[in-house]
Amino acid sequence: MVTVRHRSWFPVRALASALAALTALTALTGCEDGPDDAAPGGGPSVIAPGRPGEAAETLSPEEARKAGETLRDKPSAADFSYVTGMIEHHRQALVMTDLAEEHAGPGKVRRLADRIAAAQGPEISAMRSWLKRNGRDEGEGGGHQDHGEHGGHGGHGGAPMPGMATEEQLDELRQARGEDFDRLFLKLMIAHHRGAVTMARDVTADGRDVQVQEMAGDVAVQQTAEINRMRAMS
Repeated sequence: MVTVRHRSWFPVRALASALAALTALTALTGCEDGPDDAAPGGGPSVIAPGRPGEAAETLSPEEARKAGETLRDKPSAADFSYVTGMIEHHRQALVMTDLAEEHAGPGKVRRLADRIAAAQGPEISAMRSWLKRNGRDEGEGGGHQDHGEHGGHGGHGGAPMPGMATEEQLDELRQARGEDFDRLFLKLMIAHHRGAVTMARDVTADGRDVQVQEMAGDVAVQQTAEINRMRAMS
């Protein structure tokens, strides 16, 4: 019998660990378990602790595998919250890069803004496609407000998302020109990228959808590199 200690993240990670242990145990014993260790369907059983206050449940190997497959295939609330929030986060970055086309100096900041826009536009499209495949609209699932082209900073439950510029900061950026614009753009975009990296790391810990994990990993790697590049330009 394989027993898994209760933790809050059991439904995905502990169950996967239990299945791995179950596979290893079966290989080692050659299915020679006694009757006390067998699940109703034969073979070692898996004890799945319930939520706090709920009784544990004994699963057969097949039931445990099916439960694990179901949970792995279903995105979590953290996945939906990340995708809807990151769409808004990226959209504000595009507001800032659009301003760079008009107000930045002719050098590195303008080219940087072009690269950011070229990367984040397609990422928004990929995240919108993910939401559609999973039966959600852009305004659902994360509690994030839609601020459209104004690039507001609302987040989950009305709290600001990490790194989002305020309307006052965006207004200041709209008024800046040339070198003043470049300095402010770098300051705001570094903070913006740091916030995106924080969000990516959070969903890596709390989410379970494979594609969301891949998208978050790409964001973390790409934006960390851009943070270092912007620091060198500051």
